[in-house]
Amino acid sequence: MSGHSKWATTKHKKAAIDAKRGKLFAKLIKNIEVAARTGGGDPAANPTLFDAIQKAKKSSVPNDNIDRALKRGSGAEAGGADYQSILYEGYGPGGVAVLVEALTDNRNRASSDIRLALSRNGGSLADPGSVAYMFARKGVIDVPEVDGLDEDAILDAVLDADPEEVNVEEGGFEIITAPENLLAAREALQKAGIDYDSAEVAFQPSVKVDLDVDGVKKIMRVIDALEDSDDVQNVYTNFEAPDAVIAEALGE
Repeated sequence: MSGHSKWATTKHKKAAIDAKRGKLFAKLIKNIEVAARTGGGDPAANPTLFDAIQKAKKSSVPNDNIDRALKRGSGAEAGGADYQSILYEGYGPGGVAVLVEALTDNRNRASSDIRLALSRNGGSLADPGSVAYMFARKGVIDVPEVDGLDEDAILDAVLDADPEEVNVEEGGFEIITAPENLLAAREALQKAGIDYDSAEVAFQPSVKVDLDVDGVKKIMRVIDALEDSDDVQNVYTNFEAPDAVIAEALGE
């Protein structure tokens, strides 16, 4: 998809900035806690927990923080919150569809924060079902660039897991699978000795909106405002733009 590699790189840069602010760490720790609570505290028997821990480690979350989140989630240590998973739907400027995944122990606070983030930046909340149909759940694995590793090698490694796409990105590769094939693809990479940064089920847009430089700037303000909420875990949109347009909008 046009602009895909630039946007993927942008997400990684944003993640690094968020990590410095401590927000990314908090969200990754929350993911571990919830995964342990819902599927058990043994990563070997809980693929969602395994992948949450892998992503946290790749993002340099300290092991002590990971261990405490595991203990809270599994009940071995007191202090775990009762988080609810909520999906919010909305629109950004230019008719861009927005999906927001939240994990919160206060539904009213989360709803208020998300509504304000949208409305103050030219967007609005939408009725349930009015936006989600434009997205599909997919397994997504990010593989970093390594000398000697190419698209064919990755495809060969995961072929039996029936991948839908292997995309070349700036700084690495992205494997797209059906959600039910994510675990098999991740295990195939491990068996082949190929390192990966993250493996998770995410929303991918099936209907896309083309944006110019001004449009990209506006939707980035929406994304930044939403991600500033501690309750927001992931933000998905359906915009696309050429690499040059995204680079200009980001001032690169």
